[in-house]
Amino acid sequence: MRKRDHNVLTNAASLLICGLLAGVVVAAAAFPAVAMSGLAAKAGADTFGALPGELTMARAPQISYLLASDGKTPLATMYDENRRDVKFEDISPYMRAAIIAAEDHDFYKHNGVDLNGVARAFVNNSSATNDRQGASTLTMQFVRMSIAYTATHPADVLAATEDTSARKLREMRYALQLDKEMSKDEILERYLNLAAFGNGAYGIFAASQVYFNKKPKDLTIDEAAMLAGLVKAPTSFDPTTKSGYPQAVARRDYVIDHMVTTGAITKEQAEKAKAVKLVVKGKRAPNGCVATNKNAWGFFCDYFYRWWMSQETFGATSYDRERRLKSGGYTIVTTLDKQAQDGADKAVRAAKPVTAKEAVMIAVIEPGTGRVRALSVNRNFKLDNPKNPKNRPHSDPVQRAKGKLGNYPNTVNPLLTGGDGITGYQAGSVFKIFTIVAALEKGIPLSYTINAPQQFKSEYILRQGAPATCPGTHFYCPTNSNKQPGGVKDMWSAFSASTNTYFVPLQQQIGAANVVDAAKRLGIQFRVTKENDWANDKTAANQWGAFTLGVTDTTPLELANAYATLAADGKYCEPTPVQEIRDLNGNKLDVANPRCEKRISTEVARAAVDAARCPVGDNSSTSKCGGSRTAANGRWVVGKPIAGKSGTTDAEKSASLVAMTKQYAVAGILADPDWPQTNVKMKHNAPDGINPPVFQTLKAAMAGKKAINFDPPGQKIALGDQRSIPGVRCLSIDQAKSRLSGAGFTPIVSSARVTSDCPAGSAAGTSPEGRTIKGGIVTITVSAGGGGSNDDDDDDNGRPGNGRPGNGPPTRPGTDRPGG
Repeated sequence: MRKRDHNVLTNAASLLICGLLAGVVVAAAAFPAVAMSGLAAKAGADTFGALPGELTMARAPQISYLLASDGKTPLATMYDENRRDVKFEDISPYMRAAIIAAEDHDFYKHNGVDLNGVARAFVNNSSATNDRQGASTLTMQFVRMSIAYTATHPADVLAATEDTSARKLREMRYALQLDKEMSKDEILERYLNLAAFGNGAYGIFAASQVYFNKKPKDLTIDEAAMLAGLVKAPTSFDPTTKSGYPQAVARRDYVIDHMVTTGAITKEQAEKAKAVKLVVKGKRAPNGCVATNKNAWGFFCDYFYRWWMSQETFGATSYDRERRLKSGGYTIVTTLDKQAQDGADKAVRAAKPVTAKEAVMIAVIEPGTGRVRALSVNRNFKLDNPKNPKNRPHSDPVQRAKGKLGNYPNTVNPLLTGGDGITGYQAGSVFKIFTIVAALEKGIPLSYTINAPQQFKSEYILRQGAPATCPGTHFYCPTNSNKQPGGVKDMWSAFSASTNTYFVPLQQQIGAANVVDAAKRLGIQFRVTKENDWANDKTAANQWGAFTLGVTDTTPLELANAYATLAADGKYCEPTPVQEIRDLNGNKLDVANPRCEKRISTEVARAAVDAARCPVGDNSSTSKCGGSRTAANGRWVVGKPIAGKSGTTDAEKSASLVAMTKQYAVAGILADPDWPQTNVKMKHNAPDGINPPVFQTLKAAMAGKKAINFDPPGQKIALGDQRSIPGVRCLSIDQAKSRLSGAGFTPIVSSARVTSDCPAGSAAGTSPEGRTIKGGIVTITVSAGGGGSNDDDDDDNGRPGNGRPGNGPPTRPGTDRPGG
């Protein structure tokens, strides 16, 4: 900081004179009778000499800006005071001249304290006139503001602004100090960045935006004069009010005339400037998530705010973190992808209007980084006015009877991400992916076959007589949708058809606790207290028979990130709403960097994704998806290689779908947040179901993006240890079973008969034939005679289900409420 030379004797004289006059001036203003007694002068000199020699200046609060991922599109602003510091050269010369004309004509001539002004104020204030004069220079005013902003206690702020001789002495001493240490331009720059201009505008940058919607460097003479005139009394001269407008014009013209006096402009320029009609073109800066660039973006903004408030990097307490956000002047490039967000917003509102009690909730996340690209729900992010509530009646009859309102169309609840009492929603069969992951980790390949019956009698124990038990027992007995048998399935075909009676026995074989652990590693948080307790207790988790069918509360964001982890070859990344944070000095903060770790092996992740291509209409690398797909039109809608899974809970109380490419994972849940036990059926493929908005969001996000295929899994994890199947053609059924068992396979006999040239009742062949996994199921087809060869491969043996358990499992271990 440049120091200007001062004559030592001049400074000493200034100190003495100021010390004497300051006490007299202030005393004359308040107590004229004692001003000449000499007591004020002595007190002033003593106090002045005792002041500290250094002024501590803290940076005033600065506005923080949130931008979309392109680094340009405004998302929101956060501030306690709407202020953004600008450099001296970025302030219009007219603005610099105007503030000098309005407040301190001799700014560039005095050494921080205007002795002539002090004397004038003394003479004037000790007279009988009621027109009191001050003697504050711009530098002294700047000192006053600096002390107020540096104060840490309300009493200190009051002391910095109250009209006392002590305050005036302090300002004079520090003004002299600053004038030696800083250039005049530096003092003027800081003054203009610190001053209050009314209407929530602090500093010249905000004032230029609020009143004229332009940058400070572009201010004209008339605009600069109006802003300079505001500093003295922003409320009285407020041009946005009826009473303040004429006073603002008069004050503007007064400043313009003084700009002529100081030589900043000519009389001709002044007359032309005064002739300009004062028009306020700007507006107050929006503040917070209820005032985002687009209302629908408020839910993303709220997620960002909650994320920020959870980061210890920004302070030890929530108060510290909020103050830092709203006063730190950060430029925050968020992860919000305009293309994905706009696509999601359009899709959810096309499915359900904001007035619907059903919430269409969609989250989009980027595999490999954890960057949250979109959060959308058919709601307005808005606080209701309690005196004039616009929300509709609560959908839960019990709550409605108590007069409670629902969360539609307006809410600020974190419906998509959880928190503040929002624990999530049951997602159904999308959870089967966790069973696949756990099974693959145990060495069970995708080709592993199970003969899935209509109803499976498990070893999981429930209360006897519970709806989900086999009649007369206490064993959990899940069924498939419409109670149809699934037939012989492997992981590809069972996941594609969402066969419950394949996944419950598979979970039982590998241990439910391992499936729960896979879900935890993939980001499922278990916000319900009891569920969290069971998830962390292996004994309890191993009795969670229905876990694979998605009875646990989760959120769209968790589901999207779980599947994104698999798309990223098993690299889990903590969900984040930021991709770059810079402080006022332009320094990048590391807190915005992705936080990732390997949680699933690459081979397991690729194999799980390979199975997940089947339900949404894509083909696995082996094309062994089977004949039934629960969301078959996904590949056609998106037009790119995709993977995913749909899910529905018992009685269709909620519906979910995950669909992903290598670049985006999109998860959607359709549910009633106010009443999970809704009597409304949540749909999938209907225009108002969950599938269309999920697929349309993914399509919009992928528009213009390169199609990237998923990497196929290795042969061993996909096909396992393959063995040749011995021939059994025309053998008796018992002989065929014995031969297959002896070769290490599990034989079953088909109930259907096929035309064959083998004797009726003998073995006509096997399904599959050739080779299959060691220990796998081989179906013996039975000949009906009649000649001709027919090796029919009937591995479906009935229409498989669509992911909904008919008389489903309990939601919690040891309970009997159906779910799915």
